[in-house]
Amino acid sequence: MAGKYDAYLVCENGHAINDSYYRNPEFNKAFCTSCGEKTRKDCPNCGEDIQGDIHYEGIVDLSGAITPVPEICKYCGKDFPWRSKKNNISANIKKTDRDDVLLIDTIFDKFHLVAKQIRQRYSDRDTLDIKDEYDVQDLLHSLLRIFFEDIRPEEWNPSYAGSSTRSDFLLKNENIVIEVKKTRANLKAKQIGEQLIIDIAKYKSHPNCQLLYCFVYDPEGYISNPNGIENDLNDEKGKMKIKVKIVPKGH
Repeated sequence: MAGKYDAYLVCENGHAINDSYYRNPEFNKAFCTSCGEKTRKDCPNCGEDIQGDIHYEGIVDLSGAITPVPEICKYCGKDFPWRSKKNNISANIKKTDRDDVLLIDTIFDKFHLVAKQIRQRYSDRDTLDIKDEYDVQDLLHSLLRIFFEDIRPEEWNPSYAGSSTRSDFLLKNENIVIEVKKTRANLKAKQIGEQLIIDIAKYKSHPNCQLLYCFVYDPEGYISNPNGIENDLNDEKGKMKIKVKIVPKGH
């Protein structure tokens, strides 16, 4: 019995969105809710549809299985964007002159996907459900352990305006400080922006901070313009570089 392939909606990082683009359009999204990247159903090189699930006339699939995301276009033979990203990440991990910021980017991009995955445990066993900022810190700390050796949590910072604060993580060997935030009903875009501005001012006197990377976890979508906040606060030219990433985007 001959079947017909549907199109696959995939984000630029390779996350599966909908393997039946035409048959089940209600599951289509413009942005990935795991990492915030834009989605697409066609090959960027030849324009043909990305091959999704196969459907047979008169047969309903009740397995719930998701078709694996392809890495190479069957029509033009070229890599999809996510394959190149995966290869770059794999090669970077093995390098002695690796790009540490790329590794942190990867962890942040995958964070929401991991947070959702660990809820799905066999027989509803206990797991880590991200409810507050401390839960975000615990999971992030575990993920950082994959790539970094000397992670110092709750590192004291110099005082600022008569008070002192503690960063969430100091990557000592890399001279990177990671500040973690989680949005909530009373901590939305305005409050997050104000806190980050204060944090940036404090960290400028930190002796081990060449890069301040602020990670904002926003699973409920309280921040309506995450790209705007990132663009306003990112600074690649100063003595202390600043990066802000809000995940996920595209609610």
